[in-house]
Amino acid sequence: MKGQGQTSVVKEGTQGGHKEIPGNPSVAKSSKTKLNDRSDGKALRVLSEEDWQFWRQNGYVIVKNAVPREQVAKTASFLWEFSEKDPDDPSTWYSRPNQDMEMKELVGTGMVEVYNHQELWNNRQMPRIYDAFVDIWGSEKLWVTIDRANLNFPIRPGHEYKAFIHWDYDPETKPQNVQGVLALADQTDENMGGFQCIPELYRNYDTWKLSQPKDRNYFQPDISSLENEIVKVKLEAGDLLIFNSLLPHGIRANHSDKVRIAQYISMMPAEEDNEELRQWRINSWKNRIAPSGYAFPGDPRDWERTKYTTAVLSDLGKKLLGFERW
Repeated sequence: MKGQGQTSVVKEGTQGGHKEIPGNPSVAKSSKTKLNDRSDGKALRVLSEEDWQFWRQNGYVIVKNAVPREQVAKTASFLWEFSEKDPDDPSTWYSRPNQDMEMKELVGTGMVEVYNHQELWNNRQMPRIYDAFVDIWGSEKLWVTIDRANLNFPIRPGHEYKAFIHWDYDPETKPQNVQGVLALADQTDENMGGFQCIPELYRNYDTWKLSQPKDRNYFQPDISSLENEIVKVKLEAGDLLIFNSLLPHGIRANHSDKVRIAQYISMMPAEEDNEELRQWRINSWKNRIAPSGYAFPGDPRDWERTKYTTAVLSDLGKKLLGFERW
């Protein structure tokens, strides 16, 4: 899931109808390009053959050491600062969010409403992250999502939330889309908040749906018969998790004493002929303007614009944004 605030460049709902669904509107809901099937015979850049087979079978893959641990530690430190919380003082962790979340399922899950800070862009433009998404798409011409981060705190009385499994896009539409999560701290304790998914439902969706009512929630499946199939994915700081948007997933409840820290990063084939979207992305980066929509309340303090400067982009970063064309 991702984050958002109002922009003056693109009217609500013009980016492919994202206003009423949780998917991130900084890229298209579904690509005209199909995910890589390796029919072109090109060698993989980052993924191993074992990784590739796991990806095809389970709908997700872990890229180890996608970003150096020292760099993700700096990003985590920034998120604590931005959130006005002290990592060593749990009494600061449970202050009321700065903005109400329209999508109530996300309330209490620790979304950090920051999108274009230098620390986030440093990770987005890491060559190893880019190369991993080139493997997934089979294309070098990619745009990176402009997305937020997460500080998922341990549950305590008065600060509970329900872990839930969902899709960000209606699986009936068979979206050509992937999503990604960069671990900014170790998430090897299954009790702590982190990524969970149901590969079994990813593999057998077409059969499963035959047993479901026609008026079912197309974004949040009934998993009562699949509880034992939930996989709690373990990540170490610097690991990148990439998952197919057809994989039902979610943030699990944090019953530990640790904080799950992550940044959402994904890439999609660039839509350089979509000038409206390209200009929105450039404006978002240049003027530190968050996306807007159902799952994205934004930061009412407006700190990105008032406290920070425009992120410096590498040559790769400029192309991943759309500022320079491929």
